[in-house]
Amino acid sequence: MKNYLKLVNFEFNRCIKLYSVLIGMTIVSQIIAVFVESRQYLSMVNQEVYQNKIPKEAFLSETGGMSMFWVVNNGLFLVPILICISAILFYSFYIWYVEWMGKNSFIYRLLTLPTSRMAIFWSKLTTIALMIFGLVSVQLILLVAESQLLKALISDEFRIDLSIQKISQLSFYLSVLMPKTFLDFLTYYGIGFILLFLLFTAILFERSFRFKGAAIGIGYGIGLFFIFLAPVMARDLFNFNKLYPNEIMILEFILGILVIAISCWTSHYLLNKKVTV
Repeated sequence: MKNYLKLVNFEFNRCIKLYSVLIGMTIVSQIIAVFVESRQYLSMVNQEVYQNKIPKEAFLSETGGMSMFWVVNNGLFLVPILICISAILFYSFYIWYVEWMGKNSFIYRLLTLPTSRMAIFWSKLTTIALMIFGLVSVQLILLVAESQLLKALISDEFRIDLSIQKISQLSFYLSVLMPKTFLDFLTYYGIGFILLFLLFTAILFERSFRFKGAAIGIGYGIGLFFIFLAPVMARDLFNFNKLYPNEIMILEFILGILVIAISCWTSHYLLNKKVTV
């Protein structure tokens, strides 16, 4: 356990610069989005209500009040989220390859440590999980701060206040990152981590067998993921309606655990039998 925690600390320290840049970019860009949308809305108010003398009620009836809906659908708000998702996906690949770079590959030192090789696997997986949940936490705090900033910029008569839960449902990306219910949370993040397990195993196939391993890993990952989706595919594609929705959910949960278990066993085998120093 001590070695595992040391490995997690090592892996997280390695990505801390990239992680800090992602957080800083997200904060700055989304705060700018609040100012941009607020200024555009206030310009509309000034033009229509105060210059064109349109009644305030008519303006609000046609245009609506200013809310976080305007902000979360601004490109400056959405682009950092997409960049963060892309960066984490890229780093999920990169985190396995960086040790093999250079003349004195660091992976050889890691693999000869007096600890289970699966500790390396779990430390990398834990690092990615910490990055994901850390960014989601930052986004949640940002939504609270941005809502308060909007209150300071737009007067009550032209503003519609929304709860954080409602704001998270205004954007597809936010609704996935911050699901409305616990069941949605298990569904979205469960599928995400299943894909992450399969990705790590596919990378180990490539590290073990190189080009041939890449093809095996891709086929392996696609095959297991189709097994996981089999109940839903049978219902949607072949009209298999003998199971109730709750039963399909339970079956998906069981298959998800099975896929993760197979992926872990395969990764354990590859790390101990095929990845050599």
